[in-house]
Amino acid sequence: MIEWEYQLRISLNENYAKKIRNLESNNKINKLLDLLNNFDARLVCQFDAFSEYVSEAEKNGIDSYPLYKWTKATIDDENKKNKYLKSFTIYINNQHIYQKDVADKLERKLLELKMEDSNIINIFKYDTNPNNNPQVPDQYK
Repeated sequence: MIEWEYQLRISLNENYAKKIRNLESNNKINKLLDLLNNFDARLVCQFDAFSEYVSEAEKNGIDSYPLYKWTKATIDDENKKNKYLKSFTIYINNQHIYQKDVADKLERKLLELKMEDSNIINIFKYDTNPNNNPQVPDQYK
């Protein structure tokens, strides 16, 4: 049986996301960051990650970056930009995917925190099973 790995993502309200991206802090942000620190975890803004991927591809040659066209179209779309500026991938031990038990433990703690912090809009857990993840649309291949 295949053991899939998992990734957690968190979406935040716009002002909260801006503060986190600008490295600002307050009591609520500190609670979230302290919780993440307990798991050796950090937040990576998805829009920033997409932008870095596109920049790297443009610097090194887009032919070596299979997701370039799709990612570029995403960051150029204002609606998607607004969505991904509020969406953060949680890296644990500098890894964007991790074992299910680790993802489950952190997810439980984040759900508890969400109950007291209305700035946390959603928490998502994804697995690495390709059947459960979007594939590159034909127009971007």
